[in-house]
Amino acid sequence: MRSPRACALPVLAALLAATAGCADTEGLRSQGDLGVVHAPQTLWKDVHPAPPDAGQAPGRAAVVPGLAVVPGGDMRGVDVLDVVRADITAATRQDGGTGRLVDPRAVQRLALCTDAPGGGPDCPVRPGVLHDLTGNGKEELIAALDIDGRVSELRVYTVQADGRIARILARRGVLEGVEVAAGHLAVREPTSNPKFISVSDYVWDPGAGIMNLSDLTLDDCPAAAHPAVPCPPSGP
Repeated sequence: MRSPRACALPVLAALLAATAGCADTEGLRSQGDLGVVHAPQTLWKDVHPAPPDAGQAPGRAAVVPGLAVVPGGDMRGVDVLDVVRADITAATRQDGGTGRLVDPRAVQRLALCTDAPGGGPDCPVRPGVLHDLTGNGKEELIAALDIDGRVSELRVYTVQADGRIARILARRGVLEGVEVAAGHLAVREPTSNPKFISVSDYVWDPGAGIMNLSDLTLDDCPAAAHPAVPCPPSGP
């Protein structure tokens, strides 16, 4: 009778090949004795996070209070600074400075914006980008508020059927890159390994009414293909 380890090794090799997404064209090759396969060990199995407070549950669109109804049905012509300021102010009030909904420094950063075009030279709100992410032919607003030169608040807004502006994606992170194509919004961020960056792919979920995470992958650092382009620094 074959030993349990002899049975486990081919299964493990197959799983590793499937995870990598590719295999040798000549088939799988033995890597030698990889040792005994152990089941995963669950850490802190009796400790679980508290449920989110009311209004903080993920997977829900959030109407931004204090904004005028948009009769045209899309975000074209809406001032990005007005939208971001109303959203950040409401989120800060809602989470009470805990940082669950928005970085606690965001309101202070917004105070740097003036009445000058674009909020002035010190305004941390990036120029808004219009792109149809819902597939209805009307454009959403993609906005970002830079917090400290590294961390940013990424926000996406749409106009609902009743004309109200709603936030359909809120994401805090180190925005190494943000890309849009064919209804997808991809967020590229550095990882602890400088050889790789993570790519979070969001697509419109009509049932939930938000941009939902559809795929999370690792990609090679751009320097691997372009040595002149430095890899993003790892760590906080």
